[in-house]
Amino acid sequence: MVVAVAWGLNFLAIDASLEHFPPFLLAAVRFAIIAVPTLLLVPRPRVPARWLFGYGLGFGTLQFLFLYWAMHAGIQPGVASLVLQSSAPFTVLLGAALFGDTVTPRRLAGLTVAVLGLAVVGWERSHTAAIGPFLLVLAGGFGWAIGNICNARAQAPNPFHLTLWMSVVPPVPMLALSLLVEGPHRIGAAFSTTDHLLGALTGLAYTVLIGTLLGSGIWSWLMARHAAGLVAPFSMLVPVIGLSASAVLLNERITALEIVGAVLVVGGVLHGSTARALPLPLPRRHGSRGPIATTGPATPTRPTAAAVAGQPEPNGSATPAGLPDPRDCGATASTPRATGISALTATRGPAV
Repeated sequence: MVVAVAWGLNFLAIDASLEHFPPFLLAAVRFAIIAVPTLLLVPRPRVPARWLFGYGLGFGTLQFLFLYWAMHAGIQPGVASLVLQSSAPFTVLLGAALFGDTVTPRRLAGLTVAVLGLAVVGWERSHTAAIGPFLLVLAGGFGWAIGNICNARAQAPNPFHLTLWMSVVPPVPMLALSLLVEGPHRIGAAFSTTDHLLGALTGLAYTVLIGTLLGSGIWSWLMARHAAGLVAPFSMLVPVIGLSASAVLLNERITALEIVGAVLVVGGVLHGSTARALPLPLPRRHGSRGPIATTGPATPTRPTAAAVAGQPEPNGSATPAGLPDPRDCGATASTPRATGISALTATRGPAV
């Protein structure tokens, strides 16, 4: 809940910072503040360079380039927090198209409902506001999906270190884009004038310290200690908090159709990112027709954390969540580790 509140309010902090800083410069400064101490103090994660660079390019550069641009162009923070959830269907589509990941019927149904909700919000936006900023946030969701693909396949031993090192990628291209589009004059004015400066710096500090370091740190800690399917659904509280806070603090007007679309998006992504629990089958004796008889009360064996999360056991085998270890049932076949779409959507963290 702490993470959801931190990330939901982060959209309001970004909105405050954009009152003073131009969008591309703001993105460059945000990540530079994290990148400099990371380069000096944090060891580089032991992951292939292509996945580290892809994570930084997709999640850090493309996502926030389009998100900041859209919010600067006028999309409301609450609506932005909702539309950015488009990263979920984009992640599934990219995983299936590029890596042949399997899409389960449950996940396909949930993401279809989420896309329908986004269509409702987009249709309403086209009648009440400019459609351009809405499309820009969708492009940001696509960038986030690219980051999800690379993050999942990096398989970093320390996910928080990967998040910090991801921040090393965006500053240079974002600063170059700022110089090209916003120009040296606007960049100089941002550091020499004081209009809305206090609110902008407060928002920037919140984004870096609370939204990124605290929020991502707690999220990584939770994901490392609990099953991904248990933790990930809480991310759907982010647009709820973003919409509510924007309505209360910024008087953001949310129409009835946008509320319907929000319910469809949140419900669809939540349905598609959680797996239905499977019943545990009773072990059977070889050649018998019924369960093994017992002489006393059954004492269930508590599954390990690795088994619950579908992670490999110390001997290298893996057991999917909700199923008993085949070794406990006399089986000899091993079960492959859960990867692909389930890993991508379950480990997906909200934008920070």
